Amino acid sequence: MNTKNFIITGIVGGIVDFILGGFFYGVLFPDIYPETENPTNYLFIMLGCLTFGFLISYIFVKWAQITNFITGAKGGAIIGLLYGLSMNFFMHSSKIPDYKLLAIDTLLNVIMGAAVGGIVALVNGKMK
Repeated sequence: MNTKNFIITGIVGGIVDFILGGFFYGVLFPDIYPETENPTNYLFIMLGCLTFGFLISYIFVKWAQITNFITGAKGGAIIGLLYGLSMNFFMHSSKIPDYKLLAIDTLLNVIMGAAVGGIVALVNGKMK
């Protein structure tokens, strides 16, 4: 595995995920994760976004050698769908699920996964 590609594309993917998450969850759909009395810890949000970026990067650089935007977006969308469903099922397991919000959040995960996957693949291809 090309470690430099993995690190750079993981960081870029994490930044894309953070920016899109801020736009989707902070501006367009703030009701999905409403503010509580505790302040938002942006460090942990950024760490979560970087983790997702590195997951996509690892799969694309190590296993799949995905280096173009379209293929990366398709792969990222599938990973985003599976990740979104998994997290939503866990989060809704202890409360009455709001199926509308579950569907919207899963769709947002697909869109963000596609964007992160496409950018990670594009940067990975440019670095080869």
